[in-house]
Amino acid sequence: MLKVYGSKNCPDCRNLKLNFLKYGIEFEEIEILDSLKNLKEFLHYRDNNKEVFERLIEIGDIGIPCIINGDDVFTDWESYLYALGFKDLIYEDSFKDTCSINGKGC
Repeated sequence: MLKVYGSKNCPDCRNLKLNFLKYGIEFEEIEILDSLKNLKEFLHYRDNNKEVFERLIEIGDIGIPCIINGDDVFTDWESYLYALGFKDLIYEDSFKDTCSINGKGC
């Protein structure tokens, strides 16, 4: 089963959840702000998968949602769904919200 590290405060994480539920994709949702253990688990993946997170860190992103599928670690949930054949993704209105320091994205 997929593990998804994220936060209910993150618009992209909420949209991942909407789409995974819509398409019946089973996943374990791990809220990184619920405990230091959850946050440390996420940071372990981020710190040990530079090729996945380097670009995101450079632009000021946290790197969530972070999806773990066995040994695979990735953040591009939309491409994952497209690869499974799902084309009509849905987005909640708050996707327009920003969560970055500069107000230009998440």
